[in-house]
Amino acid sequence: MRLPTIGVLLGVPQPYGRLLDDVRRSLGGRPAETPAHITLVAPTAVADSARADVDAHLDSAAAATAPFEVRLRGTGTFRPVSPVVFIGVVAGISSCEVLATRLRAGPLRTEPSFPYHPHVTIAHGASDEVLDRAFEEYADIDATWRVTGFTVYERFGTAQWRAVREIPLGG
Repeated sequence: MRLPTIGVLLGVPQPYGRLLDDVRRSLGGRPAETPAHITLVAPTAVADSARADVDAHLDSAAAATAPFEVRLRGTGTFRPVSPVVFIGVVAGISSCEVLATRLRAGPLRTEPSFPYHPHVTIAHGASDEVLDRAFEEYADIDATWRVTGFTVYERFGTAQWRAVREIPLGG
């Protein structure tokens, strides 16, 4: 039996989201399965029997978190560890970290492969030439917005991700 997988994301609002989605497409990567975002909880399998507990946990973490400002600016990379170029979070880092920590507790507790680093990926798994181009050409991206909630995405097996819940922050 395949378990559904969820991911929890901070979506990048318009017009910035559309801009970053266009950037990702222009770099020739595979089509993005989700709109431009900052990951809070990486894909995690959730049994149907645990879904009510997970939903209550998500609601509780959101209620305990006040809305906050995020600013994206400049490019960064995880190379040579991982072939990724991203737009960096330069304001709201600690708020993203606190929210991610709250969410990754209780029924969503997992051992991450890497320390949490909020960012928006623009190129992943591409050639060095494409990654270099992404790093250089998009360093001037600058976007600021107020985060007022997060989105829960779900998929089964290899199906497309779909947004299933928008959860407002409380505070």
